[in-house]
Amino acid sequence: MNGVAVRSRGVTTGQVLSLLLLFGVSDWVSAAIRYAIPEEARRGSAVGNVVADLALDLGRLPGRRLRVVSGGNKKYFGVDLTSGALLVSERIDREELCGALSPCSLSFEIVVENPLELFSGAVEIQDINDNDPVFPSSQARLEISESVAAGARFPLESAQDPDVGINSLQTYQLSANPHFALDVQTRVDGSKYAELVLEKELDREEQRELHLVLTALDGGSPPRLAHVQIHIEVVDANDNAPVFNQSTYKASVRENTPSGTLVARISAYDLDDGPNGDIVYSFSSHTPAKVRELFALDSATGELRVKGQLDYEETKLYEIYLQAKDKGAVPGVAHCKVLVEVVDVNDNSPEVTVTSVYSPVPEDAAPGTVVALLSVTDLDSHDNGVVNCFISPGIPFMLSSSLKNYYTLKTKAALDREEASEYNITITARDSGSPPLSAVKQILVQVSDVNDNAPKTSQDSYDVYVLENNVPGIPILNISATDPDLGRNAHLSYSLLQAGHIFSINRENGTLYLLTSLDHEDQVEFSMMVQVQDGGSPPLATNVSVSVFVTDLNDNAPTVLYPQPNTTATYTDVVAPGTPAGHMVTKVVAVDADAGYNAWISYSLLQATDPSLFSVGLHSGEIFTARQLQEDDVPQHTLVVLLKDHGEPVLSTSATVSISVAELAKEVLTDLTDMAPTNDPRKHVTFYLILAVILVSAAFFITMLSVGIFKCYKWRQSKELFNSSRSTLYRTPGPFHHIDAVRGGFTPPNFYHQVYLTTDSRQSDLCKKPFTSSPLGSRQSTMRNGEPGLYHQIVGTTTRLPTPAEVM
Repeated sequence: MNGVAVRSRGVTTGQVLSLLLLFGVSDWVSAAIRYAIPEEARRGSAVGNVVADLALDLGRLPGRRLRVVSGGNKKYFGVDLTSGALLVSERIDREELCGALSPCSLSFEIVVENPLELFSGAVEIQDINDNDPVFPSSQARLEISESVAAGARFPLESAQDPDVGINSLQTYQLSANPHFALDVQTRVDGSKYAELVLEKELDREEQRELHLVLTALDGGSPPRLAHVQIHIEVVDANDNAPVFNQSTYKASVRENTPSGTLVARISAYDLDDGPNGDIVYSFSSHTPAKVRELFALDSATGELRVKGQLDYEETKLYEIYLQAKDKGAVPGVAHCKVLVEVVDVNDNSPEVTVTSVYSPVPEDAAPGTVVALLSVTDLDSHDNGVVNCFISPGIPFMLSSSLKNYYTLKTKAALDREEASEYNITITARDSGSPPLSAVKQILVQVSDVNDNAPKTSQDSYDVYVLENNVPGIPILNISATDPDLGRNAHLSYSLLQAGHIFSINRENGTLYLLTSLDHEDQVEFSMMVQVQDGGSPPLATNVSVSVFVTDLNDNAPTVLYPQPNTTATYTDVVAPGTPAGHMVTKVVAVDADAGYNAWISYSLLQATDPSLFSVGLHSGEIFTARQLQEDDVPQHTLVVLLKDHGEPVLSTSATVSISVAELAKEVLTDLTDMAPTNDPRKHVTFYLILAVILVSAAFFITMLSVGIFKCYKWRQSKELFNSSRSTLYRTPGPFHHIDAVRGGFTPPNFYHQVYLTTDSRQSDLCKKPFTSSPLGSRQSTMRNGEPGLYHQIVGTTTRLPTPAEVM
């Protein structure tokens, strides 16, 4: 992998430090890259070509939303999408970012989408020699007794250089003089400090003071330097200097130790007496000011205590230089070192940063769909900095880790917007410290709707009852349906699958309308299928069946079939004198097009020539002799029979029956004479009379013989049927078709009726026509074939007709 190299101040400013590390993870391909640039690089300077180094397709970058994510408040880097170069976007001061820490690096992450990929990287900020060494003061004063032997060492104040590496403070130089040499020492942290070494003893009488110049130089090219004037005053001897009981002290303290806590107690002794033996403890002149802010030293007891707030994450070890000085005229000085190790405590809570959230998530998203990308950080070290993330159980999401301190939030199971339209997911990050610290992050994930629910109706089928003769255009049913989906997916429309001119439905609210007036006698039941469809893509639909039953009204009066009304022909029933009481003479046959009680016909004698002579069966319409006929009874009788149904209101009609009381041959001859043409009574009267007598006599004889034999057979058959079904009553509820006919008697030869009917029979054998679902159609078929002929209906074993005695 090649980096981008630029030159600034003669230093290489773009150099890739390591190869691209590729490794597989479950959700995306990640890589680690490193670059190096000098601090103070110009804005817009190229760091490296991340697109080429990561093997990304430059042409697809605009659609993949490549972006650089870095910690902190400043965005130090950006990516040029046209070239793929990583550019400097903010001023970078290494000393401000890292202080004395080296190496100093800025980490960043590159996130690309479609598909989601995450790459981590770091840019090492290289130091440039942009800071001069600095002494705490421009002058230093030393008092050295003339009695000090050669080889004595005197520490000098150190210069500070915020640069690091070769650019930091490297050495000191001392101006030429006959008494002192300069010894440059290195601390454990690599910093330099200088000590004056007495090579030739001083003689106050020879020279009372000396003036030296100490120069501090860094390793830059060219080097930067600083000067301090050293004024040495030669004093009389204090021949015993304080002595520490050990040269180095070690102590450890927790970073959360409160102010005033004892860290260490140093101790020194001086063999001199009086003021020359009184010891005062203090910080050495080259102890950094930061240390003096964090620690306090008791000058009398030598107790070193915590003064400020320690922070392990900032400094892990403090090297503190102390001195013990007596109170002599020329004070003796002893030096020691205290190494204070800061022990880490779990004082930093984890921090959760949500990098990307992909919301809303469609409810049909497959398990494993990435919802959010987040990172966690903890400034503590060791176990205190080990962070684990988890989410609350019972939700269809899970966390998985692909890179250290990076997590992805993914779907774990199928989502259902109808159950939960959004999830407020709580992510808890907890470190492994004791006690552990945690942080909580809320992520709101919304679930978008898909059309996965078909409409649901409150019923699978509907039965509607409508009175016949209704007003057209009335609503008869409202079909209620719901759809738990959202928006267009829940917008319902209603339609009839079998469109016709009788019914219509409101497409928006499901109201079913009846467009025409219905007739129970025309059709009793209508069946249709209503489809409820949502507005999704593709749409989902539910079918519901609707049955409309037409309820009967009493809108049809009974219709007389025999005797035929409104005809020019006159039928006269003949009965012989002396006929006993209870003899059935004839029967009124009628039908009612309605159903149920509305079609149950009752018969009554409304008017008669002799009311005492005849009676009518209440439910059969059969006309019986009420008493024995006498010779002196009126020979011609006219009966008016009233026929009424049982509807509300009651509808009725009447039938007129003519009965002659006479000897059969004589009466027939009389009837034929009465029926003879009257246009010209004088023309061929004798011929027609003779011919009529012959024909009528022959017909009468044949008819009487046939009727007698047939009636005897039918009488026996009907008696057996009546006896076998005597325990069953009429069944009046529900639709039934009531047709009554003559059971026996004398009728004209061309209109002989023999009909048996039960009130609950659902099958009609009249004229051998099968029963259909349309009552009116059945009746119309019966009536069309109700011309003179033979009618017959099979009597069911569970029903019976009333006997003449019951009718009476």
